[in-house]
Amino acid sequence: MRIAELEARTGVSRDTLRYYEKEGLLQEVSRSGNNYRDYPEKAVERVAMLTQLKGLGFTLREIRDVLDALRADSINCAEGARLMASKRAAVKARIRELRQLSALLGKEQARLEQQAREHGQAIHE
Repeated sequence: MRIAELEARTGVSRDTLRYYEKEGLLQEVSRSGNNYRDYPEKAVERVAMLTQLKGLGFTLREIRDVLDALRADSINCAEGARLMASKRAAVKARIRELRQLSALLGKEQARLEQQAREHGQAIHE
């Protein structure tokens, strides 16, 4: 598939896709006779995984190290487990923070809705 299709299917910009390729995160890219990039179907999954790992706080270096180890079938399981545990702890901490923020926003919303009712203002949801 061409880069425009990969961009449309993943929601990741072509500049970012090219950067991922340059950084060795997307190695499955081939070039056609006219020098266009040709991405395999599995690139969609790879880009989704990259996006998820970045969203979980993995650096591009950490992602590259994991991908390189998986490609070479030489992942150090103990090191990989430590990395996953560290990132998982960070995700759990972020979830706690988001829950606290949600509770705070809920209280503020309730306070504002009460004031609106007291002032005869309509509340639209």
